[in-house]
Parts: sequence; C-alpha cells; structure tokens
Amino acid sequence: MTHNHPIMRVMKRERDRILSKWALIMVCFIGPLLAFWLIMLIFSSNVPRDLPVAVVDNDHTSLSRLISRMTDATPIAAADRSYISLKDARNALEKGKVDAILYIPEATEKGILKGENSTVVLYLNNANVVKAGLINSGVRKALSTLSAEIKLNKQLQQGKTQRQAIARIMPVQLHSVVLFNPFISYSYFLTLGLMPIVLIVFTLLGTTHAIGSELLRGSGPKWLAAANGNIIYALCGKILPYTIIFSIIAVFMNIILFHNLGLPLNGKLHIILISEILLIISYQFLSIFLLGLFSNLRLSLSLGSAYSMLALTYSGLTFPVTAMPAFGQAFAHIFPFTYWLKIFVSQTLRGEPVANSIAPMYAMLAFVVLGIMFVPRLKHLLLNKEHWGKY
Repeated sequence: MTHNHPIMRVMKRERDRILSKWALIMVCFIGPLLAFWLIMLIFSSNVPRDLPVAVVDNDHTSLSRLISRMTDATPIAAADRSYISLKDARNALEKGKVDAILYIPEATEKGILKGENSTVVLYLNNANVVKAGLINSGVRKALSTLSAEIKLNKQLQQGKTQRQAIARIMPVQLHSVVLFNPFISYSYFLTLGLMPIVLIVFTLLGTTHAIGSELLRGSGPKWLAAANGNIIYALCGKILPYTIIFSIIAVFMNIILFHNLGLPLNGKLHIILISEILLIISYQFLSIFLLGLFSNLRLSLSLGSAYSMLALTYSGLTFPVTAMPAFGQAFAHIFPFTYWLKIFVSQTLRGEPVANSIAPMYAMLAFVVLGIMFVPRLKHLLLNKEHWGKY
C-alpha cells in the first residue's frame, strides 16, 4: 500500500487529529493505562486478609481464649478482643469499624466439659457478600478444627486408637480438589473482567467519538474526499489507528495480568491475542451500528457506555448465566465481551483445546457484520447536511 493510497491518507489525517486533541490522547493512552494501574493496585494482594472481627468473650476461660486465638490465626480474620459487651461490638459493626462479631456466651467451656453442645454465635454484616462469605468460611473452619480436636481427645481418653478416633469423628471424609484457580484468588477473576471492560469502554467510546465528531462538525465530505469518496476506505483509515492503539493497550493489559498479577496461562497466548483483536474490532463496528442507527453523537456515546458496562453484569463472571432467567440468558449473548470471556477463561485458567475457542470467535464476527450493514446508512448521514450538528 503506497503512502498516497486513500486508506493511508485517512490514517495520516486521523493520526494528526489524535495527536492534536487532548480528549483523544486521554481516551487512547492516558485513560486506559491509568485505569489498569488503579485496578492492579487495588487487587495486588489477590485475596482479602485480616478483616476486623470483634470478639465478645463472656466465658473468660482457656477454651474461649483458644477460640479467639484460632479465629485470629485464620488469614481472613483479625480478632479484636477489646469489646466488653455485645452492644459495643454491635455499634462498631454498624459504624463499619468491624466486619463481624464473634460472641462466646457464658458457660461455653462448662457445657463442653459436661459433654453437651455449646453454641458460639457469629454475627455477619452481609451487606458486603464477599467479605461476609470469607469471614464465615474462615471462622467455620477454625471452629470445626477445634471441635474435631475436642472430639478426638474424648475418643482417645476412652481408649480408642488415633485411627479409630478419627474414623468415629469423620466416618466420611471429603477430599476436594480445586481444578482451576487453586489459590482461590479474587484477583484472578475480577481483574480479568475489569481490565477488558476498561479496554472495550475506551474502544467503543473512542471510535464513536472519532466517527461521530465528523458527523457533528459536518466534516464528513472532507473525510470521504480524502478517501476518494469510498466509504470503505474512509472507515478503514479512520478506525485502523484506533485498532492498532488499543491492540497495543491490550498487550500492556496482558503483561499486567500474566506478569504482574500472576494470572495463569494454561492455554495458547496467540489465541488470546487474536481474540482480543477481534474483541476490539467488534466493538469498533458496534460504534458504526450505534451512529448509523441513531445519527446522534451524544446519544450514541451514552448508550455505548451503558452497553459496555452491562457486559460485565451479564457475562456470567460473577453470576452464572445458567442461573439467570431466560431473558437474562438471552440478553447475555448480545455482548461480544461474553464470547471473548469464554475464550480468555478457557485459555488461561482451564487450558482448554483451541477448538473450543472457534465458535466464540465466529460469534464476535457477527457483531462486525452488524456494523457493516449500517455502513451505507452512515455514508448517507455524512453527506446530508440535515444530519449534521446533532448532539
């Protein structure tokens, strides 16, 4: 392709526009990288640790102190024994100073020594489901371990061997094997969702602004003239610089995910890179669809931003698609991000065969076809003055 080719002329024109406009520099370079850095900073510890738990000990025995120490020994909880009454601990919970309350009632040790069941109460602030679930799991494991130790000692005192005692306490044992994400790292699934969402938001909004500003300012004829009146050449020259820029941004995203945050790569890197380029292109053609459909830059930007963010909600990353109502399951498939996520998870955490990524790639191409269908409509809008200047 020569330097005087229509596509090259439009690309040079777009390059000059990007470098001369602070908003485009922000969208193409500063915004995505800054967002990536903030996400990396937030999730660098991978798993929440030392969440404050108020311990209200009304038993004041060696057993209650052991319960408190074992709770504090769990990685997720940091036991605070300074609370004297349940009322004080509840006030602290309501103010957000602690995330849970562990209440050890009177005569807890006495009841256990008599061979009776004793109840230790855990009050959880379930407004934050993740924190509450982690604390509940951690404290339950600590108390289950202590309970098993008490039962084991009783069996040994009755003359049972250690093997017999363990068999009586746990006649059926569950051996669980975590196949994917064995470290149970929240960073592994949250960052692989949030960073690509940032990428597609800037891709969709950047491309929509680049094309829509021509419509807004009435500079469409000049743009088309640079491409010899060919709308295909005009669009290729317009969006290719953004495709290249955001593909490079995607490479930076991969470096952060795989190198800095330690996300496992059990599949093929080149499949991931191809899928990311397809993801970028599909959202670029969705911007053509939005502008061709609504012929309004502001409305297209507003709908594009909402559409991009909804992709994370309906992708099945945090709530499984199969558990959604029928409408939700159907709605999940109108986002290219949903198909890309299947490819990315399969090639990172699961290490699935490459063949499993082919169908989602074809699905992303369907969004490109949707955008192509509105190319003639976009050309009509660019050449007719009655559609110019619409906010």
